[in-house]
Amino acid sequence: MSHLTVVLFAISLVVLVALLAAAGAGKLARLDGATYPTALLRAAATFAAVLTLAAAPTGALTRVLS
Repeated sequence: MSHLTVVLFAISLVVLVALLAAAGAGKLARLDGATYPTALLRAAATFAAVLTLAAAPTGALTRVLS
């Protein structure tokens, strides 16, 4: 398996986890009584937070390993 395949698989896995977390946050916001725009904003914030939290250790690891 090439390095590119591993990198693409890891990226797709992180995006999938971020989408699932965003969907859960949006659903919980709606169950809490939030309007659709508010629930969408919470879902978008969760998506961005998960991607940011995934990028931080990745950046640290690339500096350490290179």
